[in-house]
Amino acid sequence: MSGDARDFNNIETRTVIRFFVPLQGNARKEIHVVLTKTLWERAPSYATVKNWVANLNVRGDFST
Repeated sequence: MSGDARDFNNIETRTVIRFFVPLQGNARKEIHVVLTKTLWERAPSYATVKNWVANLNVRGDFST
């Protein structure tokens, strides 16, 4: 794999969010802050994080 280490694809980003949900609970804002600090401009939008967390918490969708 070449390129910047911050080149996460959607599956990898969703996996990270899946990891944080049990630790952070429904704290979408905190998860988004961590992703933004790590991925900078490559981080998903807050709306995307909010939707993915909702899929994990509310809908029980744990697929990546």
